[in-house]
Amino acid sequence: MHGIGMEMICMSRKLRYGMIGGGPGSFIGDAHRRSINLDGQAELVAGCFSRSYEKTLETGRALGIADERLYHDFEEMARAESAREDKIDFVVIVTPNHSHYAASKAFLEAGIHVSCDKPLCLNSEQANELESLAKEKGLLFLVTYTYMGHVTAKHAREIIKRGDIGNVRTVMAEYPQGWLAYEGEWGGKQGEWRCDPALSGAVNCLGDLGTHVENAIATMTGLKIKRVLAKMDVVVPGRTLDDNDFVMVEYEGGATGMYWTSQIAIGHDNSLRVRIYGDAGSILWFQEDPEKITVVKKDGSLTEHHRGYGSIAPDAAKYGRLPSGHTEGWFEAMGNLYRSFIECVRAKQAGAFQESMIDFPTVSDGAEGVKFVEACLKSAREGNIWVEL
Repeated sequence: MHGIGMEMICMSRKLRYGMIGGGPGSFIGDAHRRSINLDGQAELVAGCFSRSYEKTLETGRALGIADERLYHDFEEMARAESAREDKIDFVVIVTPNHSHYAASKAFLEAGIHVSCDKPLCLNSEQANELESLAKEKGLLFLVTYTYMGHVTAKHAREIIKRGDIGNVRTVMAEYPQGWLAYEGEWGGKQGEWRCDPALSGAVNCLGDLGTHVENAIATMTGLKIKRVLAKMDVVVPGRTLDDNDFVMVEYEGGATGMYWTSQIAIGHDNSLRVRIYGDAGSILWFQEDPEKITVVKKDGSLTEHHRGYGSIAPDAAKYGRLPSGHTEGWFEAMGNLYRSFIECVRAKQAGAFQESMIDFPTVSDGAEGVKFVEACLKSAREGNIWVEL
């Protein structure tokens, strides 16, 4: 930790948070709650869990929340919570994509720190407004690109930063799934809204998976995208939004990349895989096997760095929760993002915050993802042409 000690955290009260979305049957809302609970530093005290107030009451009561802090909509919640002496310290937004912007804006305007699931919002105008508003208000904004909470993903960033593989030349990254591969099947509640333009926006697969790929490469390498060329396909009959995407990338400085995202790749679950090739070596990382990262040097030597051992860079290793051999996974990765976010909220409250403390994807990172999707959409719609970001 930078600038604020663990003793301060232990001596302080638990932070209070609220949630928008995450009602009955919500996978992601429950996942956020469980991940936040890992460190015991924040408690859920308020919520608007559904568009149905009855379902909000059902969820809130099951979670032990007082009825007076269960709200009909997020606007009511933002107003009421900001006026309370014991108001929430931050809000977690886990709704379908179309309401991310309005909900985030409401809480930023109310002076409340925000955590929002990705993608940040539907277009760059909204993204720019949220970014400006967070800066103007001096508020923290976490965008939950969960995989970047893995210790090994953070170690990849450190390896590249210290020059172990030299200058990055090219990147190959993919995120295939197979859960939406069949005509007439919509993946249940989670798939239905993603395939609905009214709830998901102009993209499905690229917004859901491609933003993870974009953020993973940006986080690990620090590379900035200069331009993209995208082919976005609707493969399964009956769908209107993309379910299989290929994106060629050119970065500032001349490095290149190729991204593939798919929801029709039978046999794949959450196969986010990153291969980064430098002029002195390569990095291979697979999120379904996140306990290790493989580094290949130009002399042909191959080294596996395993979480829990001394070869992991200190700034990454500090997020490890279990000894080596006791596998950590997705909940822990999300919990690590919240660990940094909560530490930063506490530091803000203590007047000890510094930008260097941030070790989570921010609203600016979320905005980059939105701009990436927009450029890919333009490229695909205009005949697979190169589009500048």
